[in-house]
Amino acid sequence: MKLVIVTAVEEFQNEVLKLFKSANIDSFSTSDIDGYKNIPNLLATSSWFPSVKGGSESHMFFSFTEEEQIERLFHLIAEFNSKIETNNPIRGVVLPIEKYI
Repeated sequence: MKLVIVTAVEEFQNEVLKLFKSANIDSFSTSDIDGYKNIPNLLATSSWFPSVKGGSESHMFFSFTEEEQIERLFHLIAEFNSKIETNNPIRGVVLPIEKYI
């Protein structure tokens, strides 16, 4: 069993859900996050009452699943990313799980 974490900008949320389904990953969790690429922009927008949101609305998806489903998911993500025209591809990482209950 491994932990897979996928991040994507809000515009790709439905696509990631489809990718998880296609990879037969039925159990997962999500969280809304703010994505940042430029630290100077973050510092420029940080104040007590910022008028402009500093980060990009993004989502994080994570699941404890088997390696076969993760391999399929990564193949699907790579295929999806090869067809987009943006500098915000879907990203994924895998972490080994040493112990779980």
